[in-house]
Amino acid sequence: MPLALLALAVSAFGIGTTEFVMMGLLPNVADDLGTSVPTAGHLVSAYAIGVVVGAPLLTALGSRIPRKRMLLLLMALFVVGNLASALAPGFGWLVAGRVLAGLPHGAFFGVGAVVAARLVREDRQARAVATMFLGLTVANILGVPAATLLGQHLGWRATFLVVTVIGLVAMAALARLVPYVPVDERQSLGREIRALGRPQVLLGLLTAVFGFAGVFAVYSYLASMTTEVMGFGESTVTVVLALFGLGMTGGALAAGPLTDRALRPTLYGSLAALVLALVAFRFTIHVPWLALVTVVVLGAVGFMTTTPLQMLVMHKAKDAPTLASASNHSAFNLANAGGAWAGGAAVAAGWGWTSPALVGAGLTVVGLAIAAVAGLLDRADTTEGASRVVAEGPRAADRTAQPERTA
Repeated sequence: MPLALLALAVSAFGIGTTEFVMMGLLPNVADDLGTSVPTAGHLVSAYAIGVVVGAPLLTALGSRIPRKRMLLLLMALFVVGNLASALAPGFGWLVAGRVLAGLPHGAFFGVGAVVAARLVREDRQARAVATMFLGLTVANILGVPAATLLGQHLGWRATFLVVTVIGLVAMAALARLVPYVPVDERQSLGREIRALGRPQVLLGLLTAVFGFAGVFAVYSYLASMTTEVMGFGESTVTVVLALFGLGMTGGALAAGPLTDRALRPTLYGSLAALVLALVAFRFTIHVPWLALVTVVVLGAVGFMTTTPLQMLVMHKAKDAPTLASASNHSAFNLANAGGAWAGGAAVAAGWGWTSPALVGAGLTVVGLAIAAVAGLLDRADTTEGASRVVAEGPRAADRTAQPERTA
């Protein structure tokens, strides 16, 4: 694998750390700024809003900028956002800093995925994208727990200062290791928007919104489940979250080669496995060692969905993939917010701390159904095209030849 993928993974590590660390720092931030923990929770939503808005907006604005320069600009914005968070004089300024830090998230992963795919042979593109995502999963094993401990002992501002330094290191790695990747001369904003509007791209984004929401319906409340249902102490929460991160890493490692071999079967299989794992967690959570095993499995099968979903929208928007690729991360963050809301609504309704697992399974079933419908439509289109070629002869074959492989 090219060393440029290491630079992308380091950047992903920094982004993943700042995205998830706030969940562990909410009590510290609330105490320091004189607000409640539920109010401080808006800082999580502020970052997600930045991602959802920034992914299509910044990708569109940078559609004509060479890819390496675009990555550096996005990482520079990430650094500014985290530095502003560290120096925020009050809660409102911290909200603004979190939105600013979230703005480049989706655009960076969207552009980064396109760059990663261009660095390798076509039959290894999913593995290259999965390698970049490894930085995100390692952040949940090492970055988030370490940054949380740092924030608890030295203050939450120290956490964001350290993330700022990670961003500067990532910029240096990008500048040194990523080669020049020009913008396709045929690429334009109009072309990107038309590609984003293709039915198969939209169905892929909807699959991400519902399918991945099942993960966050549980992950958002995993700390409370650990203490309220599994019976562990608060000191064990970090270990449980790290186990989830280990599962994510294993899922990312497996997803790359599987997606390169068979994209849609990998997507169907990972979503179906996620449904089963979520339903199982509803029962295994009452047996501590089984609960811990299931947490690892949930992380693995949940994150195994991300690479095929990323590659699917890139393939279906292949002649203009950057905006679709970035919008996929907006879809993931909508899934994060929607899953957390649905799981919280179930708990608030009095269904108990295990109810988010079943709610998450229901959401993932919807995502699997959308993926299956998209697959059937794709197969029907392929069959119709093949029939037309047979009926009209060689000229039709020339007109309908597609350079991309079937996804």
